[in-house]
Amino acid sequence: MKKTSGDIDWRHLDASHHLHPFTDNKALRLTGVRVIEKAEGVYLWDGDGNRYLDGFAGLWCVNVGYGRKELIEAAAAQMQQLPYYNLFFKTTTMPAIELAQAICELTPPGLNQVFFTGSGSEANDTVFRMVRRYWDLRGQKKKKVFIARKNAYHGSTVAGASLGGMRYMHEQGDLPIPGIEHIEQPYAFELAGDLSSEAFGRLAAGWLEQKILELGPEHVAAFIGEPIQGAGGVIIPPLNYWSEVEKICRKYDVLICADEVICGFGRLGHWFGCQHFGFTPDFMSIAKGLSSGYLPIGGVVVRDEVAELLVEQGGEFNHGFTYSGHPVCAAVALANLRILREERIVETVRKQSGPYLSRKLAELVDHPLVGEVRNIGLIGAIELVADKHTRKRCGKLGDTGSLCRDMALREGLILRATGDTMLLSPPLIISGAEIDELVAKTRLALDATAAQLGL
Repeated sequence: MKKTSGDIDWRHLDASHHLHPFTDNKALRLTGVRVIEKAEGVYLWDGDGNRYLDGFAGLWCVNVGYGRKELIEAAAAQMQQLPYYNLFFKTTTMPAIELAQAICELTPPGLNQVFFTGSGSEANDTVFRMVRRYWDLRGQKKKKVFIARKNAYHGSTVAGASLGGMRYMHEQGDLPIPGIEHIEQPYAFELAGDLSSEAFGRLAAGWLEQKILELGPEHVAAFIGEPIQGAGGVIIPPLNYWSEVEKICRKYDVLICADEVICGFGRLGHWFGCQHFGFTPDFMSIAKGLSSGYLPIGGVVVRDEVAELLVEQGGEFNHGFTYSGHPVCAAVALANLRILREERIVETVRKQSGPYLSRKLAELVDHPLVGEVRNIGLIGAIELVADKHTRKRCGKLGDTGSLCRDMALREGLILRATGDTMLLSPPLIISGAEIDELVAKTRLALDATAAQLGL
């Protein structure tokens, strides 16, 4: 018999046995968890019967929405045929082969090799090892340093958290590990001042060149960055930023690693974020939207020239995971890519739902709490401020964002707060009417927040 919230005290069981990620577990045990029980389309229901519009697609990942029978059936069929086998010992499986081919049909030209992982964090750990192995094989053993950005997120494993630039993560576990440097992020809202977008793009890219010259190009192996910084606050760089970064990296023989874990598979209205910004990376980390979050799977897509050296001269690459290219996960990812293609979801985001969301978000600019709204495709941010002109925040950073997030929940909407920036990233199948609902409920949450703050 199916257990419901009425049958068992799920909150008590959770507090007794479950340690949550990125959570103050002591505080959580005092308040109790929200138990999500079911989902359909863009909506979730908790154990108390409350319905929420999921304005965050789980964790940036449920691109095709909840309840897609095609993905459930793909998992069941593969489990019946081959529930698991590994990719070690000169062995492969058909779903892994098919998925690698399907991914490479979507990537920019020259990116035709895939290494599978179980997550985006594992993907970035893999990039870290592959890049260093590449330079060893090139005979440039001093080229080991990675440059990343402050406030970037690249996972929570030791290497991933080190590559990321979030200070609160580095404070735990003596991070970052050696060989990783960070530069300022291209956060125009706080750093551009009176500069034009193009001028700020050149300035922000120039911070990379300064760091390369400071360290010495002979020591710098790679630059890693999200096309749009997601967890850091949906930091959208100027359109010329990445092309400037690419010029700098090619000038100094530095590899470019695009963390496409959030931006990949349609979020920006292109298959990958690098296509929107017009640059070609040497490595792409992928996960999340690859399976729409239905099963855990990630990977690294490697540029042909890099992969050829690793294959032809590298010998055995001593790296991999039990669940690399798991056949059931791969089968679900294949079905997910098929849905995205056949239903033309990525094109719809680019031509219809993304521009519509942009128009609707612009309606929030008149709100007294809103300092800026920004979006590309179906990812966006709302900056909360006390003063629109000075962009001064409201009290302690993060308090207003947390309050607004909670007010949104009361309205039946899930948003995420990073500091005092509200983030949204709904499923890619969201309709126009559902975008209207999302923005209307966001305004109600903003009104309630302003009332609480006495504004």
